[in-house]
Amino acid sequence: MELNSNTVNKYELITETGHLKLDRVGYSSLAYPFAYGCIPRTWDEDGDPLDIEIVGVSEPLVPGSLVEARIIGIMKFDDGGEVDDKVIAVLADDKRMDHITSYEQLGAHWLKETQYYWEHYKDLKKPDTCKVNGFFDSTEAVTIIKACEQRYLDTIEARLVN
Repeated sequence: MELNSNTVNKYELITETGHLKLDRVGYSSLAYPFAYGCIPRTWDEDGDPLDIEIVGVSEPLVPGSLVEARIIGIMKFDDGGEVDDKVIAVLADDKRMDHITSYEQLGAHWLKETQYYWEHYKDLKKPDTCKVNGFFDSTEAVTIIKACEQRYLDTIEARLVN
């Protein structure tokens, strides 16, 4: 887990060391509307681990911690011409979220809010550079996760010293 909701600070995992680094302070007052992190041992097309947004977290998570999450979908995202997809999940062991099995159950307003956030969070720095290309089900999310796991094995693990 890299960050909790309601922050403008963006942390990133340093793949080589496992440390969290303050990557940037947001350029606007738009705060992350969900907890946010990455899936270990994945590598997305943008050259970073695959991102995950965890919805409905009621108690802040410890930055740098691992959490078990139930995948409920994926948002396909273009960030300045790079594929930067976001897996959508809920905490696996949160009884408040047991009934949520699909991103569609989060409601129309959640979809609008999430799309708005991602399409505008960089507007003061690089306007009109981010585009949400749709929301898809957990089957599509698993397909993308598997591709990112394979990319990690091929590009990152292959360079690690054992």
